[in-house]
Amino acid sequence: MRIATWNVNGLRARLDYVCLWLEARQPDVVGLQELKLETDAFPHERFAELGYVAAVHGQKSWNGVAVLSREAAEVQQAGLPRQEAFGARLLDVTVAGLRFVTLYCPNGKSVDHDDFPQKLAWFDALAGWVAANIKPDTPAVLVGDYNIAPAAADSWLGAKGDGELFHTEAERARFEALLACGFVDFYRTHLPEGRDFSWWDYRGGAFHRGHGLRIDLMLGTEAVARRVTDVVIDRDFRKKQDGLTASDHAPVYADLRDA
Repeated sequence: MRIATWNVNGLRARLDYVCLWLEARQPDVVGLQELKLETDAFPHERFAELGYVAAVHGQKSWNGVAVLSREAAEVQQAGLPRQEAFGARLLDVTVAGLRFVTLYCPNGKSVDHDDFPQKLAWFDALAGWVAANIKPDTPAVLVGDYNIAPAAADSWLGAKGDGELFHTEAERARFEALLACGFVDFYRTHLPEGRDFSWWDYRGGAFHRGHGLRIDLMLGTEAVARRVTDVVIDRDFRKKQDGLTASDHAPVYADLRDA
């Protein structure tokens, strides 16, 4: 089974591109983030043509998350409780024998911005919700755009980035709190020395210069982690394809052996 995560940076603008990727990579379950459209505007018919059904928690103009799957998913939770002011950023479903949660975590804007302490509070709420709702001995994954580079190896800046947005001790402590709920980082467990990135700014030729961050992450409980046979940050789909412009995030997928 192939599971994936992708911040598409606007589904209306990226619909043809996403469909091209689905046809090329054939994932079974995909968590999407940053839809930038309302739930009622989601293009279900287009994905149905490719064999996918969608569960959606949308929002006009900003945020929004969805899960595409080969079989219908059962929604457990839409939105992080008591964090509704930060928008549609969490969708929790059961599908294909997994508790599958897709996340679009807040950016924070800058360490001096009012959104930064709110970002930390959102992560605190997320860790509390995970601890209360997902048992570590169950097959569960938390995928999405975390807007945190977990360690120096996950940033083109290396240790020089420490203290900057995405690189602060406070953000990394929140990431560690999620791991402490019984989760592991698939990429880092599978590729302990890996230096691949998943996001590159559109500006300044960042992609071609290798100036990226690994912020699109797949976390899972041990029941899922032991099934992982491969983890891929799909750089080819950060490039133009058939004249179509990519998101600033690459899709990330993991292949799982049968349970």
